[in-house]
Amino acid sequence: MTKVKDFLKKDIMLVVAVTAAIISLFITKPSMALVSSIDWKTLATLFMLLSVLDGFKHENLFQPLINLAGKIGTQTGLTFFLVFSVFFSSMFVTNDVSLIIFVPLTIILFRAGGKEKYTVPVLVLENIAAIRGSLLTPFGSPQNLFLYSGSGIHAGDFLKMMLPLNIGSAVLLSIFILIMYRKNPKEDIGGSEELNAVWEKEGRTKRILYFSLFAIIIAMIVSRTSLWPYVTALTVIALLIFDRKVFLRVDYALIFTFLCFFIFSSSLSANPVISEFLKKSVAGREYLWSILLSQVISNVPAAIVLWPFTTNLKALIYGLDSAGLCSIIGSLASVINMRIYTKEYPGNGLKFIWKFEFISLAFFAIVVIPQYFLI
Repeated sequence: MTKVKDFLKKDIMLVVAVTAAIISLFITKPSMALVSSIDWKTLATLFMLLSVLDGFKHENLFQPLINLAGKIGTQTGLTFFLVFSVFFSSMFVTNDVSLIIFVPLTIILFRAGGKEKYTVPVLVLENIAAIRGSLLTPFGSPQNLFLYSGSGIHAGDFLKMMLPLNIGSAVLLSIFILIMYRKNPKEDIGGSEELNAVWEKEGRTKRILYFSLFAIIIAMIVSRTSLWPYVTALTVIALLIFDRKVFLRVDYALIFTFLCFFIFSSSLSANPVISEFLKKSVAGREYLWSILLSQVISNVPAAIVLWPFTTNLKALIYGLDSAGLCSIIGSLASVINMRIYTKEYPGNGLKFIWKFEFISLAFFAIVVIPQYFLI
């Protein structure tokens, strides 16, 4: 029983995802159509990023950012730097990629400075920053990209539609950070040799390899190219040749979690009874439906399920881009955030969820009503 409890604490999201996928197989009979409807590109991209960024960590490629952050001086300034790095980078490299880059960096910095008591609250703020920063651009999140492509809306109109949410979220994030450090706004970040290290000559080849692969993967994401199978093959072959041990460290549980959520959402949308129910229920209630359904299957699958029954794009996308503030399941980016944290701090999954809900729900409670009136 102790081992079962430890597993549930460590991999609670995986358990939820597997349970949902199994239930879905009783809702809709498995078929080749179900297999083909799974978002294999997202899974392949996630695998590549996890592999390459694990290489970043082991080859110390975050060191320039660590050195830069080490010069900031105060916890308040460091938190602003990290949170808004996520906020702005997520607009261009997607929210999940931004978290994959900056969450490990945050853990490294706070551990090195002896400030681990701030780790979870700052990771939650980064999670909010990723969700609310990425909503501005058509390619900031998978659901934005899907709806932008399907709706045919002009890029300028999309930016204009999302800009009030983006600006308001930046202001609110700043307020949250200042409240967190209100007792000692000039608290020092702590000292450690790790904050002022330099690259060694050894490992130069691997560093060049990982930088190159990362650039190729980001270019693939931003350009929306259909050549992702070739990029995946290139990444696998390069790592097999130069650093095959990285395959032993990849977080396959996270990839499997995503796969299970995709199976669940595909099964729901393929079921004729559920499809007919959604057709009658969703139109005119997109904002509410997108938020609530995302808490069951997350916002990316919810976008796929709800889009065919939608008559109000703005309401749907506002809801989907806010759903990740309600629960871990609400956004797949949040699942990534929690998984990276629990990999470094096994058994602390429930602690992360509790603080996530406390901070993120407070943010959601402030923005949910004004957004409704903007619709």
